[in-house]
Amino acid sequence: MKARQLTILFFALGALSYSAMAQAAIDVFERGNVFYREGKFEQAAGAYEAILKQGLASPAMYFNLGNSYYRLGRTAPAILAYERALRLRPGDPDIKHNLALVSLKTVDRIEPLPELFFIEWLHTVSSFVPLRTAVWLFASGWLIMFCSLGALYLLANQNALRLLRILTITAFVALIPIGVLLATQVADSRIRNDAIVTASVSTVKTSPDAQSLDAFVIHEGLKVTLSDSVGEWVKIVLADGKVGWIRSQDCERI
Repeated sequence: MKARQLTILFFALGALSYSAMAQAAIDVFERGNVFYREGKFEQAAGAYEAILKQGLASPAMYFNLGNSYYRLGRTAPAILAYERALRLRPGDPDIKHNLALVSLKTVDRIEPLPELFFIEWLHTVSSFVPLRTAVWLFASGWLIMFCSLGALYLLANQNALRLLRILTITAFVALIPIGVLLATQVADSRIRNDAIVTASVSTVKTSPDAQSLDAFVIHEGLKVTLSDSVGEWVKIVLADGKVGWIRSQDCERI
């Protein structure tokens, strides 16, 4: 068999294998939905988790998993699932509503430090504008601006030139906030340092040492930021600026 034929056969088998795996995942997903409707939330969660272990993640998968854990009264896993769903589909009202609902069951009430109005605005807009949309807007803005600039050198009609100048300036001005928004979203997508506390109670230490002083206590479901790690310890930062160390097994990265 020639190399070309082997390549075609290889890709065909790969496609068939992926198609079969995808269909099997759909079947398991539907089975999980049936379990959920029947009130068998443990089995439903198991079905969704089985699909996720295959690397087939989706907003709907995490959302349904969060709903199952919420019904089971497992606060931390529910919050973790909703946060992962929200990361894949920012601004989704149903995910945000359920996340807010289950967050009411957490013990800790942390008042976040105030942000600069510009940073707060960026985060607010980012939650409603997906990264793909921001990329499309940025690319469209550049295309319009360069096409307008090119047309300025080709056309002689004064009315057309006036419109093209306005269009070029408008596109340039629009590209500035879109570019800042895109840069913010790209940075946020690359930095995955948020985690959810999964231990029912975790004593935060002043240093990565079991013998160090106790700083404060946190509880399951709290969202923290990971800033460093030493051995089995991770350094966390709370929304109010408090810093300390907990064991890595006490939290799970979103």
